[in-house]
Amino acid sequence: MNIAIFYGSTTCYTEMTAEKLKVLLESDPALPEGSSVSLHNIKQQPLQHMQDYDVLILGISTWDFGELQEDWEAHWDDIAGVDLDGKIVAIFGMGDQIGYTEWFVDAMGMLSDAIAGQNCQRIGFWSTAGYEFEKSKAVTPDGEWFVGLALDEENQYDQTDSRLLGWTSQILAEMTELTS
Repeated sequence: MNIAIFYGSTTCYTEMTAEKLKVLLESDPALPEGSSVSLHNIKQQPLQHMQDYDVLILGISTWDFGELQEDWEAHWDDIAGVDLDGKIVAIFGMGDQIGYTEWFVDAMGMLSDAIAGQNCQRIGFWSTAGYEFEKSKAVTPDGEWFVGLALDEENQYDQTDSRLLGWTSQILAEMTELTS
C-alpha cells in the first residue's frame, strides 16, 4: 500500500503535523508489510501526483475567517483535474476554535466538498466531542463528526499528539478493512 501525505503549510504547524503522522504510520505495527509513506508539500509537488498513490492523507489549515491556506488556494482549481477514483482518502485540518470560533477548520470542510464528487473512499471522520466552537464547514450534517481530524495548535496543543495517535490507529484500521 502506497500512502502519501499531501499538505500545504504557511507557519510549519501543518508540516510538522504531517511529519509526525508519517512517523506514527511507519512505526505502527498495523501498517501492512511492504507499505510506504511519503510526504509531499503541495507548494513544490503538483496535485496530479496524488494519482500515483493508493491512500491519500490531505493536510490543510484554515486562515482568518474561514480562508484556505495559501498553497492550497494557489492550486485549488487543480483539484477537479485529479482522478481520485478508487483512492482511499483521509483529511486532517488545523484551526483555531476560540479565535475563529465561527470558522473552525472550515478549509478542511471545503477540501472535503471539493473531492466529494470523486469516486474515492473516505476514512478518518473524527468526533466533535471535546471541541468548543460555534460553526464549521467541516462538520457532518448530524453535527457529531468532523470530516477528518481537527487539530487546534493554538488552544489545544496539549491534545495534538494523543489525537494524532488515536487517528493513526483509526485510519489504519479503516484502510485494512477497505483493502481486505
